[in-house]
Amino acid sequence: MKTGFVGLGAMGLGMARNLRRAGLLAGVWNRTPEKARAFAAETGTPAWATLTEMAPACDVIVTCVSADADVLEVIAALTPGLRPGAVIVDCSTVGVATTRRAAEVVRQAGGDFLDAPVSGGVEGARDGTLALMIGGRAETVEKVRPVLAAMGNRLMHMGDTGAGQATKAVNQVMCAGINQAVTEALAFGRALDLDLDKVIDVISGGAVGNWFLDKRGKTMIRGSFQPGFKLSLHHKDLNICLEMAERLGIPLPLSTRSRDDYAELMARGYGDDDISGLFRLKSAARPKG
Repeated sequence: MKTGFVGLGAMGLGMARNLRRAGLLAGVWNRTPEKARAFAAETGTPAWATLTEMAPACDVIVTCVSADADVLEVIAALTPGLRPGAVIVDCSTVGVATTRRAAEVVRQAGGDFLDAPVSGGVEGARDGTLALMIGGRAETVEKVRPVLAAMGNRLMHMGDTGAGQATKAVNQVMCAGINQAVTEALAFGRALDLDLDKVIDVISGGAVGNWFLDKRGKTMIRGSFQPGFKLSLHHKDLNICLEMAERLGIPLPLSTRSRDDYAELMARGYGDDDISGLFRLKSAARPKG
């Protein structure tokens, strides 16, 4: 099952490496050619100069790009040369409407499409332990299961096209709430002059223990905000979630607060921080005197 990979960002790089380890990776493409060439030099995997070259060489193509427009641009470049029966698996986080439009284009070209956004951070991408939330035809999921399994260990078929992205929206809303709670609580602990290393160690073993506290707690209290998950990308994702919620008439106050907090941090030049950079705002909120 010859697999191409598009998008060697923070998440995509680890995912592509795991596909190579599984013996599935036929080649890569990245908008910034230097990244693809560096990957080729590291692994010996071909780096295609264009998506037009990639399309006819692959049975499966995995895409992991930043935004809705990027997904549609990549799909438009791939579909003219797509092999009959080829499958495009999109692991980006985009809107449901974008996913359905992309699927229609791919199917009209004689292939099939799965939306399979991921969760688990750069650690999960590196270790092959991502959770994949998959929308599309069940038979297509089974067809490409070896490819999906090379990237993650929790593969959940959520339903028809768009169901994966809808599930990811739920994930991103929850992520916003957890970020608000963890950063606010640790800033509170700092204001109480507690040893935050000890605070994290003890509460991680109790009812409030969670992945974000475990993976990001001790880095944020030291002022290290290396992504991870870029704050600007979560801001983009929350805009998608809030648009969906508005159409449903459902308020998402925590997501709205997080989106606005991120906008403030981005205006200060912190858009490339990990989302734990929210700790900057929470710590700065401590009154003086």
